[in-house]
Amino acid sequence: SMERARVDSMVIRFVQTLIYVGLMVAVIIAALNAAGIHTTSLTALLASAGVAIGLALKDSLGNLAAGVMILLFKPYVVGDFVEAAGTSGSVEEVSIFSTILHTADNVKVIVPNSAVISDNIMNYSANNLRRIDLVAAIGYEENIGSARDILMEIMTSHPLVLPDPAPTVDVLELAESSVNLAVRPWAKTDDYAQVRSEVLEQMKLRFDEAGISMPYPQQDVYVHQAA
Repeated sequence: SMERARVDSMVIRFVQTLIYVGLMVAVIIAALNAAGIHTTSLTALLASAGVAIGLALKDSLGNLAAGVMILLFKPYVVGDFVEAAGTSGSVEEVSIFSTILHTADNVKVIVPNSAVISDNIMNYSANNLRRIDLVAAIGYEENIGSARDILMEIMTSHPLVLPDPAPTVDVLELAESSVNLAVRPWAKTDDYAQVRSEVLEQMKLRFDEAGISMPYPQQDVYVHQAA
């Protein structure tokens, strides 16, 4: 039934082993009862041993339960880029007890499943499209319309920026030293990093060509000499 429901093979093997062990214990106890051997003490002993083992392995059992939930509900699969338990990377392997992530700087991170399931999971690969949120800061003396036209031209001319949903440029805030424009192109998830980098580069180059200043925070220090 689980195979027909396309449940993960690791979950199927785990449930199969659990059922097998449980039925084996039940059959042995039933056989001893049929042979006239009192099994009350044995049953109590097994129950006590189960409680002791459960307390000793509570962390491992927590990871196991979390692993079963991950494999059943599939918040991510192998190959997805996720952020979970304070770590971000590509999912390399999902097992009953842990999830193995491969970070962008080529580090292998083994994350216990209980830590994953108890925190927020951000799956950056779940959807085919992503919006890229950028901020373009221009000086108060600059023309917002001219800056918006340049930004729209950058995005509409980029081959990897999608026409639908359409890119947008809006005034985000009037900051202390600049007018901040929200630049929001859309791209395929696989092209996200490339589009973000190239649009940022073109923003700087095109603003320089047009003479539009991009101010940065600065302070004026006045030194007063005592009389």
